[in-house]
Amino acid sequence: MIEQDDFDINTRLHTIVRGEDEAAMVESVGLALVKLPDVLNRLKPDIMIVHGDRFDALALATSAALMNIRILHIEGGEVSGTIDDSIRHAITKLAHYHVCCTRSAEQHLISMCEDHDRILLAGCPSYDKLLSAKNKDYMSIIRMWLGDDVKSKDYIVALQHPVTTDIKHSIKMFELTLDALISFNKRTLVLFPNIDAGSKEMVRVMRKKGIEHHPNFRAVKHVPFDQFIQLVAHAGCMIGNSSCGVREVGAFGTPVINLGTRQIGRETGENVLHVRDADTQDKILQALHLQFGKQYPCSKIYGDGNAVPRILKFLKSIDLQEPLQKKFCFPPVKENISQDIDHILETLSALAVDLGGTNLRVAIVSMKGEIVKKYTQFNPKTYEERINLILQMCVEAAAEAVKLNCRILGVGISTGGRVNPREGIVLHSTKLIQEWNSVDLRTPLSDTLHLPVWVDNDGNCAALAERKFGQGKGLENFVTLITGTGIGGGIIHQHELIHGSSFCAAEFGHLVVSLDGPDCSCGSHGCIEAYASGMALQREAKKLHDEDLLLVEGMSVLKDEAVSAVHLIQAAKLGNAKAQSILRTAGTALGLGVVNILHTINPSLVILSGVLASHYIHIVKDVIRQQALSSVQDVDVVVSDLVDPALLGAASMVLDYTTRRIC
Repeated sequence: MIEQDDFDINTRLHTIVRGEDEAAMVESVGLALVKLPDVLNRLKPDIMIVHGDRFDALALATSAALMNIRILHIEGGEVSGTIDDSIRHAITKLAHYHVCCTRSAEQHLISMCEDHDRILLAGCPSYDKLLSAKNKDYMSIIRMWLGDDVKSKDYIVALQHPVTTDIKHSIKMFELTLDALISFNKRTLVLFPNIDAGSKEMVRVMRKKGIEHHPNFRAVKHVPFDQFIQLVAHAGCMIGNSSCGVREVGAFGTPVINLGTRQIGRETGENVLHVRDADTQDKILQALHLQFGKQYPCSKIYGDGNAVPRILKFLKSIDLQEPLQKKFCFPPVKENISQDIDHILETLSALAVDLGGTNLRVAIVSMKGEIVKKYTQFNPKTYEERINLILQMCVEAAAEAVKLNCRILGVGISTGGRVNPREGIVLHSTKLIQEWNSVDLRTPLSDTLHLPVWVDNDGNCAALAERKFGQGKGLENFVTLITGTGIGGGIIHQHELIHGSSFCAAEFGHLVVSLDGPDCSCGSHGCIEAYASGMALQREAKKLHDEDLLLVEGMSVLKDEAVSAVHLIQAAKLGNAKAQSILRTAGTALGLGVVNILHTINPSLVILSGVLASHYIHIVKDVIRQQALSSVQDVDVVVSDLVDPALLGAASMVLDYTTRRIC
């Protein structure tokens, strides 16, 4: 493979001692240490790049360090759970420069007293290839390795290695895994284990069970990386204890079953199901039934596809004239450690999408709730035009984010209507957004951007925005009401968003406050939305205008101008008694709805959000004083101070989930 990549190979060393036991591993390291000094003396490299945590890499790092050669270590700071941890951290202490893949790994390196300025958080280089891997002819690869009758998502990839600190148990676990795979009865590609101690015994188990001749199994020693990518990307499941399962496979959302303790410390995406005590065949079989055939959002914990350019930039910045002696930064370390290093400054951010009745907005939102850049277009009337515009705007925003040094962690979407957030599907929408029923938003965006995607109702997003950035921050229980074109809201209970059994919680606009009130867009009548929404105020404004009762001195409506709620509010401010009465009635209806909420949910705070909130706040408080039980009259009602709650709420879904592992 190295030859195929056209590297200029100066020296070939044979250092692996056969035997596949602990002694053979030690002898391999010793043999490499004997042979490497002559090679390094001849080559005189400026920098030695050492990758990973294998015992042969330890020999390279040891030789280079003792011969005063600068070492750049890639993928340091990670935690897995085997002897590899010790080797990885030993190489870290020998290395002068560090390229890590995750924020946690960066924090570990800093905790290990490595110099902050010599650490680059770049992401995993393999993700550069994974996230750009598009092979339309993947079926030919699947057929080549698994047979002509195998379909995409209908096979398993199995890759299991010995655990050198507990060889006996890892062999037993491998035997149980093969038994479970035989019982599960799906076509399976089994890769031979690596050459660590215990691998010889694992191969014996394979042969004892006849895996190489079993009709459901294909046993191979090696698959070229480009083909392996396609095989795991389109597998129904991957099983084993390889780091590939918890790292690279997450890029495709392929389900993974991680067995035993070999990767116990790794950060993983939601696609990974752990079976740490894989001590029975039944446990492994149950895990296969749970995971096989699922599709998860793509995970970018280990990279965003731009690692190699960052590493090249980092390499070019190294001053070969600076002193070679390492400096260690012993505690106390800096309290606010971030990615702000001289070589690259990136802001953890989210792409937020707000689908309104009129406009479609996309924004880059930082961890602190700052809207770095916002894009606005008219919301198209048809599904096809709308979904294409969303994809186009998100792709453009993601490209712009790179220029703005913003690292996009995922996409959050706020939309009107009833939403199933678990599946990322708009079940059915409001009348304002046409052709928007039973729409899967997660899949097209995740496939296009290679990012995880979250979707929720706009009212719920407003509540999430208040929880993270607004007046609900730190509160256990509160309610948000949106007053805009329609009326919506969200409920936070015990710090969590409430969706309800059919994703219909917090439809406050359709609380009935009058048995004989005006018709509502939902088909009922007397709803809060029929009184207090922007549409309701527009309806009343048109009635007044048609009767020449809207305009007062200081007002005018142009010939082609549509009468709206704005004109009604303006007329009320200028003393129009009928307009004032309509606003009072609307505010009273909203106030009665808030009283019902106080009596039903008993939150500690009610937040009014949206363009009409400030016009209703005083009337709502008056209604509470007059109508509510004394036990809830002290609950505070406030106007939101967030400018874009829908966008901030959409962003918070991404930021809260993707950063929960490092908070």
